[in-house]
Amino acid sequence: MNTFKSKGVVITGAASGIGEALARNLAAQGARLLLADVDTGRLDAVVAELRAGGADCLAQPCDVADVAAVQALADTALQAWGGADVVINNAGVGLVAPVHSLDLADAHWLMNINFWGVVHGSRAFTPQLQARPGSVIVNISSIFAMVSMPTQSIYNASKAAVRGFSDALREELRASGVRVLCVHPGGIQTRIAQQARLGDISAVADTPQALHAQFDQAARTTAPQAALAIGQALQSGRTRLLIGADAKLGDLLYRLWPTRVAPWLSALARRKRQAGA
Repeated sequence: MNTFKSKGVVITGAASGIGEALARNLAAQGARLLLADVDTGRLDAVVAELRAGGADCLAQPCDVADVAAVQALADTALQAWGGADVVINNAGVGLVAPVHSLDLADAHWLMNINFWGVVHGSRAFTPQLQARPGSVIVNISSIFAMVSMPTQSIYNASKAAVRGFSDALREELRASGVRVLCVHPGGIQTRIAQQARLGDISAVADTPQALHAQFDQAARTTAPQAALAIGQALQSGRTRLLIGADAKLGDLLYRLWPTRVAPWLSALARRKRQAGA
């Protein structure tokens, strides 16, 4: 994909974070956008701003956990453009809780968005993407698909599931010319930590505010930087993308010492917490 000019791009989770940054980046390059989110107020504000700048932009409320809502999103793309050229399954949420006291309702909530949302989006849009040569599905995973952290078990599992799903989907669609790009960001400066559901966080932080501060300190990459990297990967034909020095280092360490990385990172986190106490 050499240009985004007049390409139909669907982005879920587009009201903030990486999704919003992608919308702004691609709008500036002439893409036609269909933006989806559950935060309708923020979504409408983003779309209004993009339209004021001359962007061809549609908004549609969509809970990616709802298969009917995602199918309706695909129907909108088909009606508006004859089908999407790029679908970015970006919507995601966080959950911090140890397994022994995990609220299963929270676990299902996260999996329904982070994993099943990707499945719903890929499944709903695949027929129209197969009819458009050079089309792309972008699934947002995480470095946590490779490197697991305590109290992040369900988030880790959801992102590992996205990785495995994307690898299989890529082979299923290879003959049809649809590319699947799986993205593994490291720490990105978004609101995911502030909006995460929290269980017992005593093993990692004393207060929610302290937990948020830890995330902010670790998140070295901005959402616009992440969006730029994804846009470049779309144009270069890549199928796998690591974003941020932390993601690249984590991936390298996992390849070299797959059973040692998590214990080492956990010990490092404990030392940092004790030093700051």
